[in-house]
Amino acid sequence: MQLTGPVALRGRTAPSRVLFGPHETNLGRGRALSERHVAYYAVRAAGGAGIVVTETASVHDSDWPYERAPLAAECGPGWRAVKDACGDALVLASLGHSGGQGSSAYSQQPLWAPSAVADAVSRELPQVMEPLEIALLTAAFAEAARLAVESGCDGVEVEAGDRSVLRQFLSGITNQRGDAYGAVKGLLLREVLAAVRAAIGPDALLALRLSCDELAPWAGVTPEHALDLVPALEVDLLVVVRAGPYAGSAYRPDAHQPEGFNRDLCAQVRAVAPFPVVLQGSVVTGAFAERALADGVCDLVEMTRAQIAEPALVAHLRAGSAPRPCVLCNQACRVRDARNPIVSCIGEPRSGHETTDPAVRAATGGQGHDVLVVGGGPAGLECARVLALRGHRVELREATAELGGAVQDATLGAGRWRLRQLTEWLAADCARLGVRLQVNAPVTAADLAAYRGAVVLATGSRPRPVAWQVPVLDSRQALRGPVPEGPVLVHDPVGGPVGVSVAEKLAADGREVRIVTGDPIVGTLLSLTGDLADCNTRLQRAGVTRELKALLRRASDGTALLEDVWTGAQREVPCAVVVDCGHRLPLEDLYTTGTPRAGDCVAPRTVLEAVLEGRRRALELSSAPAMVHA
Repeated sequence: MQLTGPVALRGRTAPSRVLFGPHETNLGRGRALSERHVAYYAVRAAGGAGIVVTETASVHDSDWPYERAPLAAECGPGWRAVKDACGDALVLASLGHSGGQGSSAYSQQPLWAPSAVADAVSRELPQVMEPLEIALLTAAFAEAARLAVESGCDGVEVEAGDRSVLRQFLSGITNQRGDAYGAVKGLLLREVLAAVRAAIGPDALLALRLSCDELAPWAGVTPEHALDLVPALEVDLLVVVRAGPYAGSAYRPDAHQPEGFNRDLCAQVRAVAPFPVVLQGSVVTGAFAERALADGVCDLVEMTRAQIAEPALVAHLRAGSAPRPCVLCNQACRVRDARNPIVSCIGEPRSGHETTDPAVRAATGGQGHDVLVVGGGPAGLECARVLALRGHRVELREATAELGGAVQDATLGAGRWRLRQLTEWLAADCARLGVRLQVNAPVTAADLAAYRGAVVLATGSRPRPVAWQVPVLDSRQALRGPVPEGPVLVHDPVGGPVGVSVAEKLAADGREVRIVTGDPIVGTLLSLTGDLADCNTRLQRAGVTRELKALLRRASDGTALLEDVWTGAQREVPCAVVVDCGHRLPLEDLYTTGTPRAGDCVAPRTVLEAVLEGRRRALELSSAPAMVHA
């Protein structure tokens, strides 16, 4: 495979054409890279990544875009440790400044920007950069680059992507200056690149991450602008990205966008670029990446989320084995929010926790035990998989006709089909490891009493009791269908992806759909995955009526009574059937005190908790002195 083979870049050799790109991790200590960063990057390098680009460091202390954002001046020791830990992989330090898209919450300083244009998200008005600030910024990029190379990095990547002051200077939306930097919008970028090259010398790698389409054609950076700019740039590597302040979710969208969405844009840029080009944009399978290389779309491929999901991605591709899939959900790997979560993955919860969670390794000897796992959802499958890997004899029984649990129902919703790939991989790995998988195999309390081995319960959840005077379905029933005729009211008190997914599916089926939420916008929790604005746009385009700031008070006789959460004003809307998308409840029919359990039968939550708890129960049982069900 061309993808897994080496590539020469400015006298250096990357062991593969796979790049692990820069992204927020919240792994830092203060504003420095920590030992957690080092471990995080090291396992991707060991897994075959050709180039590792570290989390973007602010080049100047006027930029503090999120609480744990690295600052280049404090990253020297961390960069050196990362390079030392990454073996043959090339290490580039990402350097940037968020400009008007940053935050003044931590720096308590005004934001810097080309012009007095308020940010589309924060609505904060920045300080217009004068010649002094422009000179300071250019010098800061150069000094940060010098420090990175002196600390052992093979080079640097200059950030001019979706959240970058350099991109803001390129854009007619944010650059409305009357001086030379407004007349020639690429002037500052070229000056910064020249200063960085002078600082790092002729031998180090200079890469650029460039937004080649802001998706704001009225005044923003367009592909035509990028095609004019790129041939004159003096860099060794170009990562082609898209997005800007008016299309922030387009940089790293979820599964509603197809794999490799930047393919055509990248191909256009590569056709005029006198240097190697990197394809970025939801590339998560080796087959797609290999095809892009073969077709001349790019010279390297960024597969960041794919390597968060499977640190040994390249090693698997080389061996011809199946890597753990990335399902493009953004649920645990997108961490730039007020909670400051650690970067992770729903399918590989150890990602981001390499220094605190033990690696799951195959058993090398000893006597295995008999274990029964009850329930074939992600918690049960992961538990069974890890137990088998640890050398135990495992039987998994699923009461229904299909493995996968709630995830299989979720995949029926719009834009969520990729979730099935995770449970299919878990089931396939269980089978490979010798787990005895049984479907249509319900377990009773008597069965458990008679079983002499260890037991883990992963029995899932049940609908919460809801009583209205019209037919009521829970979300999983609605996704499986059929749904009674007439206008459908999707009741979504949670404000998560489930209600949105159900409403989209029913609308696609031609149904008249209303979605009711007490929030001022549908799908509030989707702000955490980046799909909030997009999902509301999709619902409107699909003809779904959004009943906002409303409580469901009654449903009977073909109507529903809604009440405004602020004024108490009531109104009636058509309703023949209610789909309840509230929290489900744990299924505890088989539970007795002390029996290990995992996933929704503890408390219904996300796939991440299910997989994590399944793994933890397996490791706890493997370390127990006796594995006998009480």
